[in-house]
Amino acid sequence: MKRLLYILFLVSSVSTTVLAGDFLDRELIHTYMRYEQLPDGDSLMHVYHHDVYIYPPLKFKSKQQERFYWRTVRDVKKTLPYARSIRKDIIYADKELAKLETRREQKKWFRKYERELFHKYEDDFRGMYASQGKMLMLLLDRECQHTSFELIEKYKNKFVANFWQFVAKLFKNDLKEEYDAEDKDRITERVINLVSAGQL
Repeated sequence: MKRLLYILFLVSSVSTTVLAGDFLDRELIHTYMRYEQLPDGDSLMHVYHHDVYIYPPLKFKSKQQERFYWRTVRDVKKTLPYARSIRKDIIYADKELAKLETRREQKKWFRKYERELFHKYEDDFRGMYASQGKMLMLLLDRECQHTSFELIEKYKNKFVANFWQFVAKLFKNDLKEEYDAEDKDRITERVINLVSAGQL
């Protein structure tokens, strides 16, 4: 309880310091600030703080558990930016495809866009560990609300999706695996929150 009160005091002290105008540690405390000009010539400062996550300390029962945790941290840091970038690519693709009237036009546009994405990500993806590829598939489900299988089926077809699912199974992966923040992926969710908030 004392530790929690100390953290709350620290956060409130940072807020007070920022409001007082001392904003030297903007990057460190992950705070966004903007000014609004008022009609009377005065100005008003708006300060937005990122969420601060407080979790109970982890107690590893074995070295294996500890290695798993730090590997998860490494893999999330590597793949989370890609998952969020791909989500933006998907939103853009959906908007552009919706503008086209025929299925033929959509296929032609998507083939071109697919080549662009391949060149954009190819080198980075080839350099990933197997565990990072698996993490990326999970994070895609988290960010896009669709499994990798569903995304392939949506933009290609079911035959192609089944083919890649067969290939994934050979490497003990599953394109249909869903992200479960409440149970099996709760440690990953914790890491994502801490990384996103700049706390890890």
